Amino acid sequence: MKLAVVIPAYNAEKTLAQVVGRIPRDVFGIWIVDDCSSDGTVRVAGRLAQTDPRLRIVRRENNGGYGAAMKSGLQAAAKEGIELVACVHADGQYAPEELPAMLAALEREDLDLLQGSRIASGTAISGGMPAYKYLAGRALTFLENRVFGLQMSDYHSGYLLYGQRALASIRFDDLSDSFDFDLEVIASARALGLRIGERPIPTHYGEESSSLNPIPYGFRVLGVMLKYLRGHYR
Repeated sequence: MKLAVVIPAYNAEKTLAQVVGRIPRDVFGIWIVDDCSSDGTVRVAGRLAQTDPRLRIVRRENNGGYGAAMKSGLQAAAKEGIELVACVHADGQYAPEELPAMLAALEREDLDLLQGSRIASGTAISGGMPAYKYLAGRALTFLENRVFGLQMSDYHSGYLLYGQRALASIRFDDLSDSFDFDLEVIASARALGLRIGERPIPTHYGEESSSLNPIPYGFRVLGVMLKYLRGHYR
């Protein structure tokens, strides 16, 4: 089956080229979704596309947020009949080199959705994750496991691999345009009875800035859990 990569990108001109260059050559297609960046992200993407025929550029006219960018990328990949999609972040925080191992785990365990776990790898703190993010994440994960009935160690890396059944059955258009999009994907997959798993991934926190505000995000996560308990994602 064809594996594609979707890269949601916002003001990622400093890191984008390096991330694309690390994606394995056997990946069928790469969709870079520019979420109305104000820097040279589109220019960098255009230069990369001149030498890499796998690369497509999706330009959003308005800055819609991380979830909105992911929806645009997933829709574009679906139009070309892609059956497997991985989300790779443009800031280089997660290693594209892990994609072959993640794909092997998805197929070996017959999963529909695979989450890359920074906690299971033991590299969260050593990889530079701030202590407050680590502690807050552990507390949220405790609640999430009880709400979703899973035994995962990390719900928030965003390094997701979507299998064929997940792409076909999850109603992505109904999900959040913000950073809680990934958790809503997991909640939807769980409500639909899809098989969800995780695999350890290395973690790297560099000097890149993040537009994620942890306090509103935490409340959004709690809101996703409440909606799941109310049957919203069925």
